Amino acid sequence: MRSVLVIDDNHAVCTALDVLLSLQGLRVLTASGPGPGLAALDREPIDLVIQDMNFRRDLTSGEEGVELYHHIRRRFPDIPIVLLTAWTHLETAVQLVKAGAADYIGKPWEDARLLTTVRNLLQLRSALVESAALKSSRLAARETLTRRFELCGIVYESDVMHALVSMATQVAASQVPVLITGPNGAGKEVLADIIQANSSCKAGPFVKVNAGALPPELIESELFGADSGAFTGARSRPGRFEAANGGTLFLDEIANLPPAGQAKLLRVLQTGEFERLGSNETRRVRVRVLSATNTDLSHAIRDGRFREDLFYRLNVIELKVPPLVERRDDIVPLARHFLGQDFELEPEAERTLGAYVWPGNVRELSNAMQRAMLLADNKVIGVHSLGLKISAPAPDPRTVEPDRFEIEHALSRAGGIVARAARELGLSRQALYRRMDKLGLRDPAQEARQE
Repeated sequence: MRSVLVIDDNHAVCTALDVLLSLQGLRVLTASGPGPGLAALDREPIDLVIQDMNFRRDLTSGEEGVELYHHIRRRFPDIPIVLLTAWTHLETAVQLVKAGAADYIGKPWEDARLLTTVRNLLQLRSALVESAALKSSRLAARETLTRRFELCGIVYESDVMHALVSMATQVAASQVPVLITGPNGAGKEVLADIIQANSSCKAGPFVKVNAGALPPELIESELFGADSGAFTGARSRPGRFEAANGGTLFLDEIANLPPAGQAKLLRVLQTGEFERLGSNETRRVRVRVLSATNTDLSHAIRDGRFREDLFYRLNVIELKVPPLVERRDDIVPLARHFLGQDFELEPEAERTLGAYVWPGNVRELSNAMQRAMLLADNKVIGVHSLGLKISAPAPDPRTVEPDRFEIEHALSRAGGIVARAARELGLSRQALYRRMDKLGLRDPAQEARQE
């Protein structure tokens, strides 16, 4: 049962709120002044505080309420505080809301509004507690993974990337081929680094080949080597497979491999044997092959551009790296990582980063942060420094309703203080409550029916 503490020297006020809130299934505690109120907070688990601004009949300045508010905030920073205020000290209450109070309600209050405020704040507190627990659990899981494996400096917070990195560490110890798929710039090579760093052949060479950067006529000689006279100007030299013997070979853009090269690669994967271009001498290597592509290989197979038997050889384990737009939880942490310790992001810049589609994925984000550091007037990165080419004008928060992502992040940055989140989003508290209702972040009517 959630608990609400009412601190007011007026016994009638305490009784009225006790009855009103108890009928909603809440546990209500009352205190006649700051001293008993603080003692109750020390003694009981409290989810919400409703406090008066004056506790003596001869005082109407609200100074006692201000002092009590700051005392509670210092000792219990996560508990939302609602202020009961009269018109004589409304301005003081407004200042406290700007300083972090959850809301203020005038005396005499409207029961419906007060109940809506209480329900909103209690549900939001529960959601924030749950979110904090989930975030803590994610952090603990990442720290455990970091202690057990070499993660090569990868930065992420999303569940999908944690699952992907975990799978990469699981398959690393085996010698089976791994196919890493995903769009350009999404981080496929980093996953290959993690696999190699945790593999049984990590002490051996790690050779990387970007097949997409080589002319088709040279790919085969690059991979398997060539003997003198194999083609015009050819000199005898080993290929990448020989260079990677006893270690790992990472073949990026594997879909660009020509048919002859595909046949040779299939043979190496099956037997470990191959011949250099222009040679009849069979050579043997022991190489763990990792491959990557941004091409849909199933389509390439149907079009006759890629061998189906090679696909199944490479695809013993497939790791699919999602585009950055599908793992938005990673965008701001990655941006902060690229900026380093000397720069910080304005809240509006964070929202812009989160709203952008990132067609170039992590690589584009890295470039954007480098550009922002060069263009920034100071150590704070604003929207103008990002230089993102957004096709549509940036939405005006006063005219366009924020989405769930924006609201949740605004509430998180505001520490659960609705008034502060509403100001950041350019909304009134009531407008933010309505938007939360629409998105299912709260449903007072349904709660009332259930209670």
